[in-house]
Amino acid sequence: MRIGDAAAAAGMTPRALRYYEQQGLVTARRAPSGHRVYDEEDIRRLRAVRELRDAGLTVGDVRMFAPLLRTMPAGGVPDLIPRATGPGRCPAVEAVARRRLADLDARIERLSQLRARLAARLGEPGAGAPVPTAPEAPAGPATAARAGADSGPIFRLDGAPARAPGPASPPGPPALRA
Repeated sequence: MRIGDAAAAAGMTPRALRYYEQQGLVTARRAPSGHRVYDEEDIRRLRAVRELRDAGLTVGDVRMFAPLLRTMPAGGVPDLIPRATGPGRCPAVEAVARRRLADLDARIERLSQLRARLAARLGEPGAGAPVPTAPEAPAGPATAARAGADSGPIFRLDGAPARAPGPASPPGPPALRA
């Protein structure tokens, strides 16, 4: 089957299929005309890649155990990371999945902290204690906001001069200054 049909059968776009091929997760054969040709085994493998990606694994994670995809039972991904202990369990796959799970937990924690800080700055009810402003910025109704998640210059939107460490800011329009 050609790339468009194979991509549709695997639930992805032809562009994604080409990318997975480039990453070594599937290898297309070529027809005499030069077109890529895929078989049912390739489709099964691509579906497994898609399921693993949908589960939160990166392409690099999947690439680490790509050889196991060839031996995967027809049932698919749940057999790669079995819940019960036993002979079907693969420690390498489990280690990758657990590392990715820990990474996702850390990212969720970081995003929760960022959300709480922003909610506190907006005075959202239940946001917790107010976030202290930077010492360079005067406290008041127009509190300073940081550019980006947790770094960068302080911007003032009330027309007051911005204060940031370093040399004095050059004169400019009072609407928005860094």
